[in-house]
This record gives sequence, C-alpha cells and structure tokens, in this order.
Amino acid sequence: MGTQFGVPLIGKLLRKRWRKQWNLSKEKCRKMDGILKVGHYLVEHAEKIVQEMMDLALVHVNYQVTDKMLEQSLKNNVEFLELLANSFNETNDTAAEELIKWSKKNGEQQAAVFTQFSKIIQPYAKNRLMYLEYITNISIQLGLSTEEVAKINNRICYLMDISLTETMIAYETYRDELMIERQKEINKLSAPIVPIQKGIAILPLVGDINYERVQHLLDYVIPTIPDMEIDHLIIDFSGILMIDTEIAQHIFAIHNVLELLGIHVMFTGIRPNLSMVIVRAGIDFTSFHTFGSVKYAIDSIEKNLIGR
Repeated sequence: MGTQFGVPLIGKLLRKRWRKQWNLSKEKCRKMDGILKVGHYLVEHAEKIVQEMMDLALVHVNYQVTDKMLEQSLKNNVEFLELLANSFNETNDTAAEELIKWSKKNGEQQAAVFTQFSKIIQPYAKNRLMYLEYITNISIQLGLSTEEVAKINNRICYLMDISLTETMIAYETYRDELMIERQKEINKLSAPIVPIQKGIAILPLVGDINYERVQHLLDYVIPTIPDMEIDHLIIDFSGILMIDTEIAQHIFAIHNVLELLGIHVMFTGIRPNLSMVIVRAGIDFTSFHTFGSVKYAIDSIEKNLIGR
C-alpha cells in the first residue's frame, strides 16, 4: 500500500522538479540569448565602435602617433573586440586560450614600436573603462538585465587582464631576444681580428669582458685565425675596463690554444689593476710574452725577423 500511494507522490515531486529545471533552463537560454545578441551587435559594428573609442582615447595620448600606428591600433582593437564578443558563449578557459594567441602576436608588434613598456600600459586603465562604458550602454539599449550586464562586464575585465599579462610576457620575450641579438653584434664589433702587417694581426679587447664575450671569442673569433695566415697575434688589453679572475683564466687559455696552432701570441696594455686580477687567478706569466704597448710588441717582432 505504501508503495502504491508513494508512486503518485514521487511522480508529482519529479514533475515539479522537472518544471523547475525547465524554467531555469528557459531563463538561462533567455539570458544567453540576450548576451549573444550583444555579441552579434559588437561583431557587426566592431570597426565603428573601435573608431569612436580611439577618437576619444587620442585626446589623452602624449606622444607622436603616426598613421601606421593608428591603422595597426584600429586593426588590433577590432580583433580584440571580435574575440571578446565571440567569447560570450564560451567558458573562461576557452575564451582565454584564444585571446592568449592573439596577445602574444600583439605584444611582439607593440615591442617593435615602443621601446618602453610604460607606453603600452599607461592607457590601459582608461581603455578598460571605455570598453566597459561602451558595451554597458549597448547592453542596456538591447534590453539586458543588470545581472546580464554584470556577466558581460566580468568577461571584459577577465579577458583584458589576460591580454595585459600575455602582452607583457610577449613584450619581454621579444625585447630579451632583441638584446641577445644586439649583444652578438656588439661582441663582433668589440673583438675583431685586425691585420696590421703581413703575418701580424691584433685582437683589441674593449670594454667589460664577461662570460658571453669570452665565449664569443672562443666559438667565433679564435677558429677564424688559422685561415688568416697569421704568424703573430697581439692581444691588446688596453681597452679593458675590468675582468674577474675566472674570465682572466679563460682569456689566457686562448694563449695555449693558439700556441698549439703554431701562432706566436703576445699580450699588451696590461695595466696594474688587471695584473692584480691575473695574479689572484694564479696564472703563470713566465711563458707569456708581454709588452707595454702594441708598438713595443711590433718592434719586438721586427727585431726578431731582422735577427734571422
């Protein structure tokens, strides 16, 4: 009897629960339809909306803006607005994934134009507020509720924060890679092999000598010497500001490498402070040919050649 009486009761409870879930689903669909309506509007009018925002933003810009920069900014902001609008029916994670790809490309473009990251981040707060105000007004005009507007605004803030973070990472990566390439060029210019007479060349060392520059010498400069028909190489230290003991050991190890290749190596321009570093490094000077200047080294070579 209990079971017979319980079936209608359970059925009634289930129907009530299903009706509640159905009403919630309809309400969710209605809200989503409203949010998607805003998304469609933003995509259809993206260029017009962005152009209006850019016109307002340019009033606060305190640096020179070229036509090319304006064109690129319009393109980037239209792409961002379309990504934002199309994300309204996606999860945060899915929306962020698409935006990360775009932000990396945008960060590299920004880095190529601006030397300071502060110029990229400076207008961020005003641009964010502008996006929120524009899209909020559009949402209200399309009849969205306060809850729906808040949901859209939360998505805007979330994606703009993601964009800023990824743009910063891409900017730093681009600048770091650029610095590495520039350092390579500096290394090439700061340690050239300069032929001065037949069979005689000079390797002038200039500035601060660090591990990267020593590695460049070992990997790219020293291997070229045997092909240059050099019998005597003068390594000149007069342009060096400072080296540490480890770097000094690396540089003087070059002497041993070149001697094995049959090249007579001489050191010039070693000042007292550099001498102290070399002594502290435990480097044995007895097998080295050192001279006060490049001129004295050349005179010594010529004297030996005459003596033969």
